[in-house]
Amino acid sequence: MRSFARLALPLVLALVMGAALAAPPASLRIMAPASPGGGWDGTSRAMQSVLQQAGIVDSVEVFNVPGAGGTIGLAQLATAESGKDDILMMMGLVMVGAILSNDSPVTLAQTTPIARLTAEYEVIVVPASSPYQTLQDLVDAFVEAPGAVSFAGGSAGGTDHILVGLLAQAVGADPRAINYIAFSGGGEALASILGGQVTAGVSGYSEWAGQIESGDLRVLAVSSAERQEGIDAPTMREAGVDLELANWRGVVAPPNISAEARDALVAAVDAMVQSAEWAEALERFGWTSAYMGGDEFAAYLQEEDARVTEILREIGLVD
Repeated sequence: MRSFARLALPLVLALVMGAALAAPPASLRIMAPASPGGGWDGTSRAMQSVLQQAGIVDSVEVFNVPGAGGTIGLAQLATAESGKDDILMMMGLVMVGAILSNDSPVTLAQTTPIARLTAEYEVIVVPASSPYQTLQDLVDAFVEAPGAVSFAGGSAGGTDHILVGLLAQAVGADPRAINYIAFSGGGEALASILGGQVTAGVSGYSEWAGQIESGDLRVLAVSSAERQEGIDAPTMREAGVDLELANWRGVVAPPNISAEARDALVAAVDAMVQSAEWAEALERFGWTSAYMGGDEFAAYLQEEDARVTEILREIGLVD
């Protein structure tokens, strides 16, 4: 009965998507283009577990190719793995920025988009003692003197930096004048916020959830389209700034695979996200489902690339 379900569900899903008889592959490799233990690695291993437990793919291997914000793995996918239909690479918004900031010779245009999977939204926080009670308070000071308001976050050109640049753009401040201080880890950024060395901090909610829940940090706004369960704060739009940003993760395949192979990979991921095992993984890791497959994801990826390219140029990180 289990083997029948493994075959039948993907076939039905593939037919609905117009990919006739695009059954998932029997075996699959997933490249995590980062060191073990990070977000891309964790999501890759969750996929591995769910695809096998749900009976969608018989055998799934995860391997790591770290370096340069994922662009080392991207280059391998586009060259050594070109034309191979048994591999997916984990990626996300961070890679879109890393391609530009690392001047990568290989871009996501040289991949085959398969699906967006999850999203984590950014929060803008201040210490409990901060005089800024609302996002508008912070924005007013930011517009008046952009360089006097400092933001702590992750790596230069990463999601946190992109959000601050988009914030400047949205409120009419000069993106090149922003005072963004990049830290290699959330702990260092947290210490700078709590110690009063910076005005505000930007990160995914989970990074500082403990300090937010304890009251040491106050969330001024979250970058989602709608209020998030468990986060007592308005969206940026509710707070008066027309801005939304998700730190999303997804998967792409190599270039030069057939349409049938691409549809088979989309069908496998589509079946995975509809499984009870994936729902359990989302709950266990606190991920928000942001599934978008096939052509829809391909179009979204082009839009994100254009948006990130524009803001990183305005910030002055890329030419």
